[in-house]
Amino acid sequence: MKLYNIKENDEQVSFGQAVRQGLGRNQGLFFPSELPKFDDVDALLAEDFISRSTKILSAFIKEELPQDTVRSMVENAFQFPAPIKAVKDDVYALELFHGPTLAFKDFGGRFMAQSLAAVTDSDEQITILTATSGDTGAAVAHAFYGMDNIKVVILYPKGKISPLQEKLFCTLGKNIHTVAVDGDFDDCQALVKQSFDDAELRKEVGLNSANSINISRLMAQICYYFEAVSQLPKEKRNDVVISVPSGNFGNLTAGLLAKSLGLPVKRFIAATNVNDTVPRYLETGQWEPKVTIPTISNAMDVSQPNNWPRIEELCQRLGWGLETLGKGAVTDEQSAETLKEMNQAGYLCEPHGAIAYRILNEQLSDGETGLFLCTAHPAKFKEVVEDILGNDIELPAPLAKHNAMELLSEDLDNDFDALKAVLRKVQ
Repeated sequence: MKLYNIKENDEQVSFGQAVRQGLGRNQGLFFPSELPKFDDVDALLAEDFISRSTKILSAFIKEELPQDTVRSMVENAFQFPAPIKAVKDDVYALELFHGPTLAFKDFGGRFMAQSLAAVTDSDEQITILTATSGDTGAAVAHAFYGMDNIKVVILYPKGKISPLQEKLFCTLGKNIHTVAVDGDFDDCQALVKQSFDDAELRKEVGLNSANSINISRLMAQICYYFEAVSQLPKEKRNDVVISVPSGNFGNLTAGLLAKSLGLPVKRFIAATNVNDTVPRYLETGQWEPKVTIPTISNAMDVSQPNNWPRIEELCQRLGWGLETLGKGAVTDEQSAETLKEMNQAGYLCEPHGAIAYRILNEQLSDGETGLFLCTAHPAKFKEVVEDILGNDIELPAPLAKHNAMELLSEDLDNDFDALKAVLRKVQ
C-alpha cells in the first residue's frame, strides 16, 4: 500500500518508507491511499487477538511484508491483553495498561519497533527522536531498549510529568537518552518538528520519530478497538459509544480508522481536559489553540494536537461530518470528583480515564453501550490519585523497580541548537 503526505499529496511512500521517515515534506503526516474494509466483521471479531490483528495490519501493509512476517511482528509486540471490565450497567472500561510500561502506548511503541526492525538493514544507524507528555517516552524507551543500531532521544517537559512516569523511562541508559526540556509538551513537539525540517541533520543522524505521528504506531492502535468490541455481548455491539481521552489525538484517529474498516461503532467522543482546542473547534469552527495549561491529566496537556489533520482527512474522504463526533472538556476539580465516584463504585481509575468516563456518562443515551479507554495504570499517577482518594496505591513491579533507580536525564533549554548538539553527541 502507498501512503501519501496529506499536506503535499504528490509525496507518496511505501509502508517501510513511512515507518523510517516518520514525517513527510513540510511536516506533513502520512495517510493510507486506500482505506480497506472487511466484509465479514463478525467473523473477524470471533478470531483471537493475534490472528485478528495480523489480518487488520496486513490489510494496510499488503504485499510489502508477508503475512507470516506481520504475524511474527504482532506476536512480539502484543504480548499482553486488552481486557474490558464492567464499571456499571452498560458501561465498560477498556484497560490498555497491562503492558510493560503500564500504558496504552506499549501497543504502538512495540509494534513500531518491530516494524522498523523489519524494514531496516542491520548495519544502518537510526536515531529515534520523540517528544512525550508522559507515557509515550516509557513505551518507546522500553520497546527499543538494547537495539544495537538504534539510538533513542526522548524529550519531555521538565517538571510537568509525574515522578513515576519519569522514573520509568529516564533510568534505562544504554541506547536510551532522555532530555528534560525547559518548556511544555508543545515546545518539545516543536523541537522535534524543527529537527525533521533540517534535512542535513536528518540525514546526518538518521532521524526517525516514534511519536504517534508515525503511521506504524497509529495502525497498531486500531487493533485494540476490535479487541474491545469482540469482548462485548453480541447483542450490545451495534450501539457502542466509545469515549476517548484525547491529547495528541492519535487514539481517536485509530478508533475512527477501526470504524472505517467496518467496526460497528455508533459514535466516538473526544474527551479532553481544559486544553480544549478540539472541543471548541467542533463547537465554533475556529481553530484557536491557547497556551497549554498544566493539569492532573498531564498526558493530555496538548493545545496543538498533531494527529487532528488525519481525522479531518479521514472524515473528508469518507463523507463523515465532524459534527457526528461527541466532545467535552473536564476540569481538574471535575476529574477528582469523578475519580471518587468511580472508586466508590468499586473501580480504581486515574485522571485520564476518569475524564473519558465522565463525558461518556453525560452523553450516553438509553439503549447504548458505553466504552471508555483507560490509558494508564492508576499507580503511574500515584501521588495525584492518592491525594484525591486518600488511600495507598501499591506500585506494580515495573514501577517499583524503576522508582528505586537513579535518573539519567540531562536538562536542556528550549533551544534547537542545543538539541542538535545532543543529537550529534549520542551518535
